[in-house]
Amino acid sequence: MTIVDQAHDGRATAAGAGIICPWVSGAEDAAFYRLYVEGARYYGELVHLLAELGETDLGFRRVGALVVSDDADELAAFDTVLSRRRADTPEMGATSLLSPRETGALFPPLRGDLAGLHVAGGARVDGRRMAAGLLRAAQQLGARVIEGHAELVAAAGRVTGVRLRDTTIAADRVVVAAGAWAPTLLLPLGIALPIEPQRGQIVHLHVAGQDTRDWPVVLPQGGHYLLAFDDSRVVAGATRESGVGFDYRVTASGQAEVLAEALHVAPGLATATVIETRVGFRPVGPGIRPLLGPVRGLDGLVIGNGLGAAGLTIGPFAGRLLCDAALGRDMPLDITPFAPLRNAGPGAPARPLR
Repeated sequence: MTIVDQAHDGRATAAGAGIICPWVSGAEDAAFYRLYVEGARYYGELVHLLAELGETDLGFRRVGALVVSDDADELAAFDTVLSRRRADTPEMGATSLLSPRETGALFPPLRGDLAGLHVAGGARVDGRRMAAGLLRAAQQLGARVIEGHAELVAAAGRVTGVRLRDTTIAADRVVVAAGAWAPTLLLPLGIALPIEPQRGQIVHLHVAGQDTRDWPVVLPQGGHYLLAFDDSRVVAGATRESGVGFDYRVTASGQAEVLAEALHVAPGLATATVIETRVGFRPVGPGIRPLLGPVRGLDGLVIGNGLGAAGLTIGPFAGRLLCDAALGRDMPLDITPFAPLRNAGPGAPARPLR
C-alpha cells in the first residue's frame, strides 16, 4: 500500500479536537445516525489494535460528556430520549441528571447555574495525534508514505494509479480521501464532487494549576463545545465558516466568536492563557450523508469524503469501510446510502460531467 499526502495547511483532522458522543445528536436521518454510532463503537476496537502496535499517544480518553443547560426540564426530556437509544447503543453508558453543583464539580470553570446530563460513554480524541498514530501503524504494517502532489491516472473507464512528479504508481484500487481538496483532484476525471471547505477556528487555552485530564466534554446548546486534554489544556470550538475558500487565517471575528461562546458557558476560563488557535477546513457536502464507496462507472476508484463536523467520530470507521470496499470484502455496514455518485434530485452529491 502507498499513501500519498500533500500535507496541506488546514487539514481538518490536524486541527480537530474530536468529540465522540453521537448519541446526543439530533440527526433524524437513520442511515447517517447508524454510521455515526458505529463510528463511536469502532473506537474501542481501533484503540486496542493500535495499542498492540505500540501506538498509545492518541489523545483518546473516555471522559464522559456533559450536556449543559439552565433548564432542568429540558435536560430531563433529553435524558428520556437517550434512555430509549441506549437499548441499541449500550456503549453510550449510563446517563445521569446532575445539579449545577455536581456539574461544576466535574468541570470547574462552568457557570454556576448550569445543570448537566452526564453521558458516561462520551470520549474525546486529539485529531492530530490520532492521525499520526494511524500513519505510524500503517508504516509498521508495510505501508509506504510519500509526500507530494498526486494526479489520478485513468484509461478505458478505469483508474489505474497516480502520477507523482515524474513517477507513475500503478494500483489496482485508488482511495481518494483528500478532504476539501478532493474536488480539484477528481475534476480531470469528469467528476464534480459537491464538497466545499468550511473553515473552523478552534482556540486552545492553558488553565494554570488545574489537572484537566479527566474533565468531561461539555456540550451546550448550539454548535460550540469545550473539552480538555491532559496538559492543563482546554479546547474551545468552533466556528463554522462557509464561503471563505481556503483562507488559512485566524480572524478577529472567529477568535471573538469562539471565546465569547466559551466564556458565556464557562466564565471561569476568563483568566486562562490563549496558547494557540488552530484552523481546519472541514469537507462539507450538500446533505448530512457522507460520500463513501466505489464510483459507479469508473472502476478502481473509491471515494471517502463529506464527513463534515462528524469527521473524527466517523473517520476511522469510514476508513475501515473504504478498505473493505477496495479489497472486495464483506462490510459490517451497508454503504449503499452513501454512494459517492448518488443522484437523489436537486442538490444531490456528485454527478459525472461526462
